[in-house]
Amino acid sequence: MTITKRLSLAGLAVAAAGGVVLLYMVLLLAYGDRTFRLGAGTYVPPIAMGLLTAMGLIIFQRRAARQSIAKVCRQIVAMVDKKEIGKVMLDDADELAEVCRPLNDFISMVASQNTELQAENRELRIEAQIASAEKQHTEAIIFSISDAVIVTNRFDELMLANEAAEKLLEFKLDNALRKNIDRITSDAAFVSLIREARNYARSRTRKVIEHNLEVKGEPRTFRVTLSCVSGGGGEVAGVVAVLHDVTREKEIARMKTDFVSNVSHELKTPLASIKAYIEMLMDGEAEDDATREEFYEIISSETDRLDRLIENILNISRIESGVIKVVREPLNLTSVVKQAVDVGAPQAKLKNIELVSRLAPIYCQVEADRDMIYQAVLNLVSNAIKYTLDGGKVTVSVVVDERRHTIICEVSDTGLGIPADALPHIFEKFYRVKQHQEVAKGTGLGLALTKHIIETIHDGKLSFRSEEGKGSTFSFELPVIEE
Repeated sequence: MTITKRLSLAGLAVAAAGGVVLLYMVLLLAYGDRTFRLGAGTYVPPIAMGLLTAMGLIIFQRRAARQSIAKVCRQIVAMVDKKEIGKVMLDDADELAEVCRPLNDFISMVASQNTELQAENRELRIEAQIASAEKQHTEAIIFSISDAVIVTNRFDELMLANEAAEKLLEFKLDNALRKNIDRITSDAAFVSLIREARNYARSRTRKVIEHNLEVKGEPRTFRVTLSCVSGGGGEVAGVVAVLHDVTREKEIARMKTDFVSNVSHELKTPLASIKAYIEMLMDGEAEDDATREEFYEIISSETDRLDRLIENILNISRIESGVIKVVREPLNLTSVVKQAVDVGAPQAKLKNIELVSRLAPIYCQVEADRDMIYQAVLNLVSNAIKYTLDGGKVTVSVVVDERRHTIICEVSDTGLGIPADALPHIFEKFYRVKQHQEVAKGTGLGLALTKHIIETIHDGKLSFRSEEGKGSTFSFELPVIEE
């Protein structure tokens, strides 16, 4: 039995007892000890009559109370079903009306608080949706960055990283989330950078430093930008580290510096020679025609050397920048190679070098720029003659590979050969083998230019093989025009 029912029955019992006593006193005063006749032969004493009346009152009051309670319950159940809070409605004459008034006041207070909570909940949901959208937007930006990005919290735990960071540090984001950064990478120096950035965040919020990392066994240089993220109260909420690979940039900067240095050196050499002989002519040191003729020939030779150097530098620069003018036309490679061999023949004869030509039939053609292909072949033939000792042999051949539809030009010599340590650098601009610098003069641009002409402009392939002391073989191949 519920507490409400117990209280209702107790109240009814007390009321009934009081009513019985009061009724008995009234009947006693009015009728004394007389009895009441209810029917034929039936007489009821006053006390019994009072009890019967009281019982009727009790039943009536209990039924009325039950109806009021049922009404209240129906209203409360309706509130629950509709999930709406309202007031319990009873007539003012109802005995439970007094109980419902404080209940309604309490319900009104709960309804007001519920309205406020619902408003706050709506605001929180909107803020959560905005925060989620901003988070997704931030993640999309970070994931689209080509540089490696790592985000840690105030405990140096990984919170976010993009694909570039996963590849660089070799981890999977799903497995590394919420793990300390020192468990993700073994690079103690990089871990220290993140921790120092967090510890000294109040004095500086952004720091840029160069850091070396070993990537797949190779050293790489990165520009690391460390930025601190502020939380509530000015505290550091985390660190964002962006790693930009500057290895190539530093290499290009070094190459530019070397290029300027090498160009300056190569330009100074012929200019110094020209200037010296001109000064001797002006001072009258060439007293006879033979001496003057010798000086003029040296000046002319150095001028030609200077002109070739400048032209080669300009050609390489034009090719690399993509502004060189290329005139493609059907070209007979055999005739071009023959022309280059004829030009190199006098040089070979001076050194008593046997110059052999093995050329394919002239009907095979390629689509190419004649002047450029001639320059490439002449560079290879001249180098072969230049680095072959007196009495040696240079062989120039042109063959057709019908299976692959290509034509191959090959220049072989029995010269000095290339040392093993120089092989990786042989096509670099201004590079010259130290052991060969006393054997012949050169600028170190010929092979670099030849490689650009064959591979960059004509989509061909330039290759070589060499053994120190036994000679070298350079060859290139170009696609044959289909008939």
